[in-house]
Order: sequence, then C-alpha cells, then structure tokens
Amino acid sequence: MSTPEIKGYCPGALRPMMSGDGLVVRIRPLNGHLSHAQTQGIAALSQCYGNGIIDISSRANVQLRGVTPDSHAPLIEGLRALSLIDSSEATESRRNVLVTPFWQTGDETEALATALTDALGQPDAPAIPHKFGFAIDTGPKPVLQTASADIRLERDENAGLILVADGMTTGKPVKAEESIDEAIALAHWFMRTRTDQTRMAKQFKDGTPPPAGFTTERQTQTYVPAPGPTPQGMLAGIAFGQIKAGAFSTFGDIRLTPWRMILLEGIQNPPKLDGLITDPTDPLLRITACTGAPECSQGLNQTRPIARILAPHLKPSQTLHISGCAKGCAHPKAAPLTLTATQSGFDFIRNGRAADTPAQTALTSTDIIKAL
Repeated sequence: MSTPEIKGYCPGALRPMMSGDGLVVRIRPLNGHLSHAQTQGIAALSQCYGNGIIDISSRANVQLRGVTPDSHAPLIEGLRALSLIDSSEATESRRNVLVTPFWQTGDETEALATALTDALGQPDAPAIPHKFGFAIDTGPKPVLQTASADIRLERDENAGLILVADGMTTGKPVKAEESIDEAIALAHWFMRTRTDQTRMAKQFKDGTPPPAGFTTERQTQTYVPAPGPTPQGMLAGIAFGQIKAGAFSTFGDIRLTPWRMILLEGIQNPPKLDGLITDPTDPLLRITACTGAPECSQGLNQTRPIARILAPHLKPSQTLHISGCAKGCAHPKAAPLTLTATQSGFDFIRNGRAADTPAQTALTSTDIIKAL
C-alpha cells in the first residue's frame, strides 16, 4: 500500500488545499447557518470560480471544489461580500465550531456559539492546532458526541451547563456567563500541557491528568441522526456529502450538520432534488465515501461509483466506510466495515481504520458483495 501524504491541516477559504480537481476552499458559516442569499451566492460563485461541485464536510462546513489559483482571489472577494470570510487566516484556522442544528433563534445555544466565535477572533486567543475544535451541544440532550470536537459545552442530567474535555466521561459545571471564558481557558491549558499531541483525547490517552473540577457525569447521546421532520424544519441527507451548485441554489435558509445532512429551515416537504435523501432507510446514508480518484490527488481508485454499486447489498445493520487511500479522511475513526483503495483493488478491513491490516486484499466489487 502506498503511503499517502499527510498535510496536517484542514483547508480553509484563506488557506485552501490543492486536490486532484483543483483547490478545495472551505467555508465556515457562523453558527452553522446559511441564509437563502448566502446559499444562492455560494452556488453562483461555485459555478463561476470552481467546478460547480459543493461538499458538506463532517465538520459542518461547505467546500467549493475545482478552484484555480487565478480564480481564488475573486472567489474570496465574492465570499467576503456574503460575510463568509474571517478577518485573517489565523482567525479562520481557530474557528472550528460545531453547533447543534436544533437551536431556536435568540436562545442560549445561539448566544454561546456567537460568543465563542468572537472569543476565538481575539488577539489573545490560543494558537490551537488546525484540527482542534469546539462543540456547542447545549440542547436538552446531546447530539454531537459522535462528531469531532475537543472542547464541548453540554448539559448534565439536571439541565446545567458543563464544560467537557474530549476523552473524558465527566465535565465541569459552568455558568452560562462564564462558560466561554472557561472553554478558552481549557484550550490554553491544553496548549500549556501538551507535548506533540494535536487533539485533546490523545493527550489524555497519553497519560496527561485532567484539570481539576471535571467531576460531573455527562449524559450519553442516544440521538441517531436521520432524515425527517424536526421542530426547526426538515433534516435531509446529502449523498456522500456532495451536491451540485444548481441544486444547492434552490435551498432557502439552511443549517449545516456534521452528519452530511442539512436542516432546511421551516420546510417540512423538501423539493425532489438529485442527491437529496429524505428516506431514512436509504442505504446510501450508511456509507461514508471520500472524494476518491481522480478528484483527490492521493486517491488510488474511485470510491463513490462503487459505493452506489454496493449500497443495495448492505444489510440494514451494516455501515461502510470507503476510502480512496490509507488516510481515511472521511472517517478517521474505526468503522465496522472499511474498504481502502489500493493500486490493485480494495482492501477489506473489519472493525478498523483505513490504514489497518486488512482481512482481504485486492478485491473487486463482485468480491466485496460476497464478503459483505
């Protein structure tokens, strides 16, 4: 298996990343929300300065693909006019904030997310690693515990706010008016006490004792994301997290999620669009597949075409990760079933990551169907 290049950072808008189909430009909407004007504007910019393909990432961001070095500058100006660009690359790299999509306008969740964004833009904000992130998961029950974040705000069983360091089963009780300062202080603690770790959970795994005061039990997430109606609107899946700009432009106000789903605000009967999934039993929802070759320069095989071939053969209880290389960007954690592309087919891994030792190698689609 060839060794993929580890770039060590996620793309941004001000610091894009080169891929096989051009620059990937990642937009980080405030509080995970886009207005109708912003969705229309993003779609138009994607068609003008990219290749018309839009990704919804596992960090609830929007990515434009196929941008060229020459088209990047006018794209940024267009995004700035839509209030979607940070003041600096440093601020952009710190502003990794996931927000539960089930907030109400003017509620505490919205206020906390806005305050955290402001704090991360201050000159004295901690210079955290590029993939280090925060989650504002302050609804009655947690919904973001399976998503990537290092510092979390949640509620305990008594509805009190707790600050959670990822990797711990307990949190620290905090008052709302102090919670953002406490979260920033925890990020500073991480930077002072870490060695070469870039993620909070890894630091604890390597033996660093937690700070004092983190003794309140967390709630355990029972929520399973699935398309369907919610009080805020319709939750709909995006096949593999990718949609064409033309379809994206038809959305009104939307909220992004880390589940490759979007919440269509105020909508209970979504439009029929190619790539939009409203059936919670659709097997495509149980397949995570990265961009793959040729769009990704490190991809060794196509991923999404084989995902569509395999989807009808998945058992209702099965979930599958298909990775174009051993990095496993789309699903860094272990998965029940993983296919990793190689130059001779696909390696088949059970209960592991894309780079783990395979149970079978060099499989074709026919072989994989038999192995499922």
